[in-house]
Amino acid sequence: MIFVHDKGRMANNMLQYGHVYAWGREHGRTTMSMRFAYKYPWFQICETPHHNFMTYLFAKYGAKLGLFPTIHFDQENADYSREEQLMLNSRMIVVTGWYARWYDLFEKYKPEIRELFAFNQEILATSRLKIGEGSAVRVGVHVRRGDYKTFKDGRFYYDDAQYVGVLKQFKTLMPETKLNFFVCGNDPELNRDYFRRELEDELCKVDFPDGNPAEDMCLLSLCDWLIGAPSTFSLVAAMYREVPLYWIEDPKATLTKENFKSFNELFRHIY
Repeated sequence: MIFVHDKGRMANNMLQYGHVYAWGREHGRTTMSMRFAYKYPWFQICETPHHNFMTYLFAKYGAKLGLFPTIHFDQENADYSREEQLMLNSRMIVVTGWYARWYDLFEKYKPEIRELFAFNQEILATSRLKIGEGSAVRVGVHVRRGDYKTFKDGRFYYDDAQYVGVLKQFKTLMPETKLNFFVCGNDPELNRDYFRRELEDELCKVDFPDGNPAEDMCLLSLCDWLIGAPSTFSLVAAMYREVPLYWIEDPKATLTKENFKSFNELFRHIY
């Protein structure tokens, strides 16, 4: 059994576990996500064998007591052949670290990873109700602030005007098309009136779903296009239905449809 000691927030946990799961599938090893055993109850993986609080406690304290080894993937582009051999040879082992990555295997087993992280029926029903029906093109917008004030020295910490500027550019890509922007994010100070005033017209509507993390991610995954600062949250949302995603790396850059990328392109270049 490979116990995956996840780090970071929910989307980071999903990607990290997905990589180790794919490696395990390729080599006939069972894996278990310690974080999804207790913290995020909204996904199908929480109903699978071993994903429960007792297994989490066993893995946590078994590692602390030295009953089985812990290996670390903490350095980018390091040689991890020794760690992989330990993963093959150890009956039980804890894997931790952000750089446990096997991109080709992740792509190979991505359909299974999507199934593991399928949203439960309550989350799916709530998100579908919020997104509604109709002919409008649905554009999911992920406003990431909070910790982004310091992440990469604030490089991707954009204000309301910068997000609105990008969305105005998107509107010019689809003239005469009904649009519905769904703005999700982690900033309670977001100026909703400003977004509506600057963007809404007879063809464009702006909504703020106000969901929990899984509801927001599910709703974004149901959209036709995704826009946001570089973040694993929007990236994982794009994974479910291969939704085209634009990561805003320069809010002043000219936006074209060619700027939108697939999950497979972007997940190899996470900041």
